[in-house]
Amino acid sequence: MPQNSMLAHLLSKADISYVNLPLEALVCEQYHLASVPDYPIAAIAASEDGLDVGSAYWLRADPVYLVLQRDSFSLSEPCPLPVLRQHAEAIIASFNQHFEQDGLKFCLGNSGAWYVRLEQPPQVSTVLPAMAMGKNIAHYMPQGAAASVWVAYLNEVQMLLHGHAANAARELVGDVVINSIWLSGGGVMPAALTTKATAIDCIIGNSVFYQGLARHSGIVYQEVSLSVQDTISQFTKQSNVRLQLTQEMLLEEQTFQVLLNALNTKKISQLVINLACYEQTLVAKINPIDLYKFWRKSKPMSAYLV
Repeated sequence: MPQNSMLAHLLSKADISYVNLPLEALVCEQYHLASVPDYPIAAIAASEDGLDVGSAYWLRADPVYLVLQRDSFSLSEPCPLPVLRQHAEAIIASFNQHFEQDGLKFCLGNSGAWYVRLEQPPQVSTVLPAMAMGKNIAHYMPQGAAASVWVAYLNEVQMLLHGHAANAARELVGDVVINSIWLSGGGVMPAALTTKATAIDCIIGNSVFYQGLARHSGIVYQEVSLSVQDTISQFTKQSNVRLQLTQEMLLEEQTFQVLLNALNTKKISQLVINLACYEQTLVAKINPIDLYKFWRKSKPMSAYLV
């Protein structure tokens, strides 16, 4: 984003700090979800994604494209790759046929997300994709007692994907091939909280994870279906609202203009922006009075990506 963008202007007025956690991990911490050894993102998401979670152990199995570098592979964006449902179903059927004897059950959620269901914990820890993006993946493979087993599984996945008919169809239309999966967010479904986990009254989101997080935390969830302006108007009686911006909203100047106007008119008493910066999260807190700090000049967005 340019230096004169509305987001850059808002950040210039904010009290900024950095948390050494990817955004997904920070959100989990904010809702008192423990990393044992992973944050149980997969189970929470799967529970709202049309899958019977039960007491099984779940992992996300995001379809990805690994880029060959000079002497290593790196994880490229986006993660997960967008995949047509018929292609996803065909690939997952191949996985299940191959891994049935190993006790791995691949599942496709209503949202299109890919998961692995296990009857027992896998004895490995995984890394959220934001941590590994653009880096040598050798340092971010599953770790733990069964690491060698899971690295072997991933090698088998890559062989199954090589030359798969679904990938051939993707190439025909110019889509990047799926050459691996990224495992993360492992765990069993945590017990629902009996009291609210945070001061948040409502989560407005566009992901099954946020939907499951709301249910787990005992707070209201609503899908993002309104403009930011209409959302602010509809939820003025709520004390604390968490809004997960869609990709389209993030790219629209109007989104941040509306937030700036709402601060100016005190419809928002405090705005907290959490910006994902790969392995870190930028947290910007802005109060209406901060907008009068005229001596703070806008900086390029790159200045905030430390």
